[in-house]
This record gives sequence, structure tokens and C-alpha cells, in this order.
Amino acid sequence: MARVVARLVGIGLVAGVFSSLFGVGGGILIVPLLLLIAAYPVRDAAATSLGAIGITAAAGVVLYALRGEVDVGYALLVGIPGAVGALAGTGLQQRVSGRALTAAFAALLAGIGIWLIAG
Repeated sequence: MARVVARLVGIGLVAGVFSSLFGVGGGILIVPLLLLIAAYPVRDAAATSLGAIGITAAAGVVLYALRGEVDVGYALLVGIPGAVGALAGTGLQQRVSGRALTAAFAALLAGIGIWLIAG
């Protein structure tokens, strides 16, 4: 049990650092680490990641807001549709096999990586 807790704490620390550095952490870091290091099933990893994102985002946004670097209007313009998308994505995720989810996620990450390198 202590080993699992240590792994989860480590995953959280890594995700927190990268989310504040690059604005990423949930799907791009937490999900793969939960799958590979903590052996979570893909659906559990996605759900756990969403819960963790709320906590890490709240912590990060406070410091950015104190520096005056948060545009609340734009955050709402992205966040509200993002919440609607999260509801739709959760519904869709429940209808797709775990293997298909893992393959689609890997393809998404590879595509983003290629796009970033090429851009």
C-alpha cells in the first residue's frame, strides 16, 4: 500500500510541476503515468486525472492570479465549453473499449508531439 501511495504522490508532483510550467498535466502526464506506473485501468486513470486536474489547476491559478496573469474572461470562454466537452467526452468514453481508448490516446499524444516539433 505504501508503494502505491508513493507512486501516486510522485505522479502528482510531476503533474503539478509540468502543469504549472506548460499548462499541461492531466491527460498528457497523469493518465500515462497512472497507466504505466500505477497500473490503473484506462477509465479509472482518466477519471482520477480529471479529479486531480481540478486540484492542481486551482493551486496553480492562485499564484498566476496573484501576478495578474489570469484573464478571467478568456478563462471562462475556454472553461465553460471545456466543461460541456468533458460531459460529452465522459459519455463517449463509457461506450468505447479500453483498448480503443488507449490506442486513440496514444495517437493523440503522438500527433501533438509531431505538431509541436514541426511547428
